[in-house]
Amino acid sequence: MAVLAVAALSYAGWRTFGQKEVADTGSLSEKDVSAFEKELAVPGPLGDMTLGDKNAPITIYEYASLTCSHCAEFSKDTFPLVKKNYIDTGKVYYVLRDFPFDPVATAAFMLSHCAGPERYFGFIEVLFASQAQWAFVDTPMDALKNLAKQGGFSDEKFEACMKDQTVFDHVKSVAERGGQKFGVRSTPTFFINGEKVEGAIPYADFEKFLKKHLPGGDKSAPAAPASGESTPAEPQQ
Repeated sequence: MAVLAVAALSYAGWRTFGQKEVADTGSLSEKDVSAFEKELAVPGPLGDMTLGDKNAPITIYEYASLTCSHCAEFSKDTFPLVKKNYIDTGKVYYVLRDFPFDPVATAAFMLSHCAGPERYFGFIEVLFASQAQWAFVDTPMDALKNLAKQGGFSDEKFEACMKDQTVFDHVKSVAERGGQKFGVRSTPTFFINGEKVEGAIPYADFEKFLKKHLPGGDKSAPAAPASGESTPAEPQQ
């Protein structure tokens, strides 16, 4: 029953994500970039899930799907270094945005939100690290429920979470706005001080984008190829 409560989001998402084109942030004027960043800063109905100092010189918005293998790769290989060297040192304010492709990813995001703000990123880390054990199995919702139990959820709490309309509407709103307003069409997609970067880029290349946006950095200089391996937000035929 739980999977039925979240199935509609993915169907609607496939029809709406990325339907509206937006300007390439690399060609925007400084004034337009500032306006674009203000739009990016608008949180979803339940607020944003964030790490770091809000006043940091760099803000990163990541749009991810929990069933995206490239997102899991970034979470495992690149993000820990970004957190250690930039988030924990006050240089980066990081915001994770929901962009699920399918009912299972939707359920996983809902579960993370139901865990609460203090446990949200812990659940995200575990879900990415164990992705193969729950996302790509014959009974993914059962596997997700088992992970939830390990995180302190009872069966009743898990089922209530999967039926929580408020959480569902938040995930849907964030994902639809990402596709329609900001042209997110694949995951992971990042906006680094408004600059769009797509794909699971190795840390050495990702850091080049961060350095150019630090105080004194040359913001007009090309940092690295602005794309890496990513998963398109398209339904599988």
